[in-house]
Amino acid sequence: MPDGRLFIGTRRYSSWSLRGWLAVHLAELDVEEIVIPLTGHGATEAVKRVSPSGLVPYLEHRASHVWETLAIAEYCAEISPALWPADPVARAHARSIAAEMHAGFGALRRALPMNLGRTEPGGARTPEVLADIARIEAIWAGTREHFGGGPYLFGPAFTAADAMYAPVVTRLLTYRPEITAASADYCEAVRAHPLIAAWYDAAAAEPEEWRLPDYESVR
Repeated sequence: MPDGRLFIGTRRYSSWSLRGWLAVHLAELDVEEIVIPLTGHGATEAVKRVSPSGLVPYLEHRASHVWETLAIAEYCAEISPALWPADPVARAHARSIAAEMHAGFGALRRALPMNLGRTEPGGARTPEVLADIARIEAIWAGTREHFGGGPYLFGPAFTAADAMYAPVVTRLLTYRPEITAASADYCEAVRAHPLIAAWYDAAAAEPEEWRLPDYESVR
């Protein structure tokens, strides 16, 4: 019998669900996955009935109830410390860039929603979106230069920091903005990770009736 349950939203769209799901799988928690089709704009009643915050992901594991993606990542790291880099300086940096992702980049999120079913160059290229992309690229470049060695942010291991930026990778692959060769290499490495590949495959298998018109057109 599983040790708990992980509630996630539609894989095609739910960027926060992807982050939490990656942390849970990196820590190898034995949980039942429950997918709730999203209705959009944080108004899914089925999510509100099960999650304390009314949002996904939401983790129930043994006696613990954990919501908010970064809290799920930290909970998983208590079980599997390798989710963060072992070196304390690198670990502090990883937590900083993960927290920045958790709190920021609103222009990018609003203008280029996650959609794993398309490759469609286009979408908003406002100054705010371009500034978000430039900051993300600077984070990736600086982190890989000081702590990496590739292919991921902190070297050969896919960490919680990579999990936090994975949905950004999906957006860049969908909308194809102009990015550096180094950023493109990182995006390819993330896309090729077995867990990311598994999420894409599961998203592709979701029923068509789960698709939302607002998320199927570039804003």
